[in-house]
Amino acid sequence: MSRGQVDLSSLTGLTVSFCYPRTAAPNETITAEWNAIPGAQGCTPQACSIRDEIDRFRQLRVEPLYGLSTQDTQYQHEARERLHLQHDLLSDEPLEFAMALKPPTFEWQGESIVKRLVLAVEEGKIVDVWYPVFRPYKSVKNVSEWLKAR
Repeated sequence: MSRGQVDLSSLTGLTVSFCYPRTAAPNETITAEWNAIPGAQGCTPQACSIRDEIDRFRQLRVEPLYGLSTQDTQYQHEARERLHLQHDLLSDEPLEFAMALKPPTFEWQGESIVKRLVLAVEEGKIVDVWYPVFRPYKSVKNVSEWLKAR
C-alpha cells in the first residue's frame, strides 16, 4: 500500500488509475438497490482482472497502476491484501480528488461515491478517460488495447 498521499499530477511516465465505486467487505451482502445503480457492481472483478493482467501493463511501461475509491485507507489496505492485488488502492475518503477533478459521482447511504472511470495520466496530465465503464472486467482489456495502439 502506498504510504502518504499520491499526487497524480506530479507523477512521471504513464500511470493508469481505475476509479471505482467500492469493493464489498468480506461477508457483505450486496443489495438489489446497489445492483440497480448503473455501473456500481463489478468492483472486485475489475480489481482482480487488473491483478491478473498486471504483467501486461508493466510490459507496456505503465507503472504505477492504481485503484481509487472513497473507501478509507484501512479498508483499501485490507481489500488489497484479501484480493492479493499487486497494485495500490488509494483512498479519496476526504473527496480531495473528487473535488479537484469533479468526476461523476452518486450518493449512496449518505456518502458521495465516485462512478467507475479509468484515467490515463502521462507526465502528470490526463491523456485519456474511459467513461462510462459498464463492463468493469473488460476495462483492463480496453485500456491495454489503447496502450498497444499508442
